[in-house]
Amino acid sequence: MISYQVQSEKGFSEKIGELVCMLEHVRAVTIQEVADLTQEELDECETGGNSIGMLLSHMAAIEFVHQIISFENRDLTADEEEWGAALELGDKARAKFHSIPVDDYLDLLETTRDMTLEYLKEKDDDWLFEERSWPNGVKYNPYYLWFHVMEDEISHRGQIRAMIRSKKQKIKL
Repeated sequence: MISYQVQSEKGFSEKIGELVCMLEHVRAVTIQEVADLTQEELDECETGGNSIGMLLSHMAAIEFVHQIISFENRDLTADEEEWGAALELGDKARAKFHSIPVDDYLDLLETTRDMTLEYLKEKDDDWLFEERSWPNGVKYNPYYLWFHVMEDEISHRGQIRAMIRSKKQKIKL
């Protein structure tokens, strides 16, 4: 059951617990939207566009990259380049993310989230506000990074909803 109250999740510091609550709500709604999709619905892709499967893999990739940046203070290594297609989307992702069952995408999202939660259990609220700088000098903090993970997933979930709605309207015609 999806909760509609932001509260601090147990096992985390107060602010991180609130962040976890929001991350988990966003993910629960995403899963609810896609859990029953057919293979055709996951793979359908307009010319030059992204499929729902591609967007789900992208959500997991964004979360993975933000784990690396925020918890390990580094960028992807050559060994982690398998995330590249999901991050960049486009032709490489179209070639890679098709004929993959919805449960595999959901497992990827769950595995990635489980790692995020493990990392977050080790952090305190001060960590969220730790000031850092990008190579170009722009300042940010880990709290912003995790806000961006939610923002990205919500945005792509909107795309997914539009794709599902469009498909249903075509069927009715």
